[in-house]
Amino acid sequence: MASELGPLRPAPEPPSTTAPPPRQGTLPEPRSGTGTAPLSVLLVEDDPADALLIETLLADSGLGARPRWASTLADALLALRTRPPQCVLLDLHLPDARGRRVLAEVLAHAAGAAVVVMTGLAGERDGLAAVAAGAQDYLIKDRVDPDLLRRTVSYAVQRKQTEAAAAALQAERLRAEENARLARGLLPVPLLGDVPRVRVTARYRPGRSTALLGGDFYDVVEDDHGVVHAVIGDVSGHGPDAAALGVCLRIAWRTLVLSGVRGPALIRYLERITLAERAGPEMYATVCVLALHPGDPVLRVLRAGHPGLLIRSPTGVRLADPARGPALGLLAGADWTQDEVELPPGGSAVLFTDGLCEGRLGGAGAARLGEDGLVALANRLTGLPGPAFTDGLMADAEAVTTAGDGFADDVAVVLLEPVPHDPGASG
Repeated sequence: MASELGPLRPAPEPPSTTAPPPRQGTLPEPRSGTGTAPLSVLLVEDDPADALLIETLLADSGLGARPRWASTLADALLALRTRPPQCVLLDLHLPDARGRRVLAEVLAHAAGAAVVVMTGLAGERDGLAAVAAGAQDYLIKDRVDPDLLRRTVSYAVQRKQTEAAAAALQAERLRAEENARLARGLLPVPLLGDVPRVRVTARYRPGRSTALLGGDFYDVVEDDHGVVHAVIGDVSGHGPDAAALGVCLRIAWRTLVLSGVRGPALIRYLERITLAERAGPEMYATVCVLALHPGDPVLRVLRAGHPGLLIRSPTGVRLADPARGPALGLLAGADWTQDEVELPPGGSAVLFTDGLCEGRLGGAGAARLGEDGLVALANRLTGLPGPAFTDGLMADAEAVTTAGDGFADDVAVVLLEPVPHDPGASG
């Protein structure tokens, strides 16, 4: 491997007309730097005399860098893997490779290191070609002095760092755009009539540990008969695979509902789509769907592994726990039963994903908030308008389980408040 004590493999003896090689293959200690942090440099050079020259120039440059020395491409690649430097000073003519191949191999393994190619007087064209191929700069050995070497190495490292920062910024921008696309698929605008029969308050909060949206999704649509349908779901896991399956299920649900599919048949279709579209057999999804018919206080509810729902009235909040079947993608040949939940006069329904109540009271090892704890929090907010109630419930659940540090898992909440319908109104 590359060493500060000399070449990785015995280098050929230099001609007698050159400076003497370092004793025992060592390079002289560099002079003290200028007080700035020394740069880590890998010198890839098969000629000990040229290596000594570059080491001396580096010592005189004030960079304070003592390069590791590799005399072959194989040893240079090993050094890049074991201790990546900030800068590589690279000769293109090595015993085991030459020219473009040397540069291509080093660039492929150099990660964040700036590569400066060193050539002879007749190799300026090679230097320009190397810069075009990805090197930061090039130097002509016989024209290098300490100041030029210092400026070249320093600027090359700075340019490489600037390029890395720009690439990270671009990646972050693309990630934000991807988040926005996923959000449009997972969290749509409710599709309601001109005179909506429900007021919808929907909120979503990503978990603090997820770089991308997770698999939580929801949707609300009103069909041609004035029936309001809602879904909320949660795909296991996080990242693009979970989000993609969530988008697929949400769009499929809307399409099926608008096509007239209802009841257990709807869940069976979603089960088939889950099995066909998931990235692996370990993925599953929980969903809760409901239908609210105009003028009817009874909710028709189907649950596949999903938590219950909160029923809110002017005087309090309770947990409804209708019949529940297995989550989508868990049991082959499973079936689901539709159940009914009655809304009280002036009441509303709150759908939520389990991230809202699975946090622990007091940190790791403590009891979870749970659905009962969530009901207790909700009852403190009785009488608040829908948006204030929804925001307050999320804020209180976050405060008691995370000390304001953000939910550990994604959280979606949908509040549905029936609006008294005037038969004489349009729509």
